[in-house]
Amino acid sequence: MSAEQSILKYDSPYSVTSDVAGFKILFVNVYMIGEPVYGGDWVLIDAGLPGSADRIRKEAEKVFGSNNKPRAIVLTHGHFDHVGALPELLKHWNVPVYAHPLEMPYLKGKSHYPPPDPAVGGGAMAYMSWVYPTKPVNLGDKVLPFPANGIVPELPEWKIIHTPGHSPGHVSLFRERDCTLLAGDAFVTVNQNSVFSVISQKEEFHEPPAYFTIDWQAAKKSVQELARLNPKAIGTGHGLPVSGRKWQNRFARFAENFDNYIPEDGRYVKQPAHTDESGIVDMPEPTSYKRARLVAGIGLGVVAGAALAFISRKIKKGNSDIV
Repeated sequence: MSAEQSILKYDSPYSVTSDVAGFKILFVNVYMIGEPVYGGDWVLIDAGLPGSADRIRKEAEKVFGSNNKPRAIVLTHGHFDHVGALPELLKHWNVPVYAHPLEMPYLKGKSHYPPPDPAVGGGAMAYMSWVYPTKPVNLGDKVLPFPANGIVPELPEWKIIHTPGHSPGHVSLFRERDCTLLAGDAFVTVNQNSVFSVISQKEEFHEPPAYFTIDWQAAKKSVQELARLNPKAIGTGHGLPVSGRKWQNRFARFAENFDNYIPEDGRYVKQPAHTDESGIVDMPEPTSYKRARLVAGIGLGVVAGAALAFISRKIKKGNSDIV
């Protein structure tokens, strides 16, 4: 290691292992894979919310030094909270972006995602989902499909696993050497449907965010496939990372009992949306969400008040990591 490649320290509760750094942007996680060395190689996993490009670049500088772009960007899927900063980041970083072929319609401007399901219930985050954007980004030739062998050249130790359900081409990443799993939104470690759980970040296994999940049986199969890998350290798109035997056992039980986490009602519960590499093929009829609109109006006020109170407490405790 040269003198320039000094080891850097990065302290974040969202880091999964010593070489998988993570941080939270409001309610979604972004990960950076690579040894925390100045000038070292690294890969970005997902790209957060719109307007977060500067935050992502600043966090990367803390881990890998200044003027050190990633070797590649890997997308678990293309929902707005996972690709939001991507167009702005690509103005600064001329690097390949990888995604599953079934995500390409939503990353090349060809199709909206199936609309969210506010009637799925389960909390204010679901009720407010009718306002969440489903409009595609258009990355054109900057986004590439994953290689057929499931290995990205820039991440040779990591296997790309197709884990659909939350979105058509959703993927998770697994490293066999130390059984580390980056699950994206195949499942999460917080109740993402509840605004209070999102604020508190209480660690517990939950189904993928219900309001955007378009195929519940596929989601079940994906979770059970990941459980068979018996991961020892898990990072997800929402919530804190978990590791150790206790969480291994809990994950196994969660996957075994996944039917208990499937909502009773909702647009995609009984019938999934069908998609292909061109986008939406057909969808079930929507359920009424007049109630959701009403609750969303109330919920936005609750969210704002709760968020302000939470931030105030963090500031008083001297904790600046509030996003």
